[in-house]
Amino acid sequence: MRAILLLAACRAAKAKSHRLLVTALAGGLLAAAVPAADLPAAKSSRYISPARQAELTHLVRQDCGSCHGMTLNGGLGPALTPQALSRKPPVYLTNVILDGRHGTAMPGWRPLLSETEAAWIADRLLAGIPDAR
Repeated sequence: MRAILLLAACRAAKAKSHRLLVTALAGGLLAAAVPAADLPAAKSSRYISPARQAELTHLVRQDCGSCHGMTLNGGLGPALTPQALSRKPPVYLTNVILDGRHGTAMPGWRPLLSETEAAWIADRLLAGIPDAR
């Protein structure tokens, strides 16, 4: 039933991508089939393995650092330090990471990152990305 409701909602909203529809359906079917409390942490959609966390930290230091400065104190793009981002809500940062900023050099990373990974990066930026050394 949830899958049908999600399909209708996606059609009503004129979903722009097949990926969104598939993700919505898969999420609805999963939610209908397995209560979240029954999912082991490693299978949860919010879980990011320590190895992937290390990869994401490296991505921020290297790829983001190429525009935002290798120490994330600013460059072509603005600083990504906790002080510079302190007034930005995590959801805003997550959306900027995923979809970029129109009219700027900031690209969207949605093809390479999940929403969970982007939210993890946003949280780490607000807390301070550890030094990659």
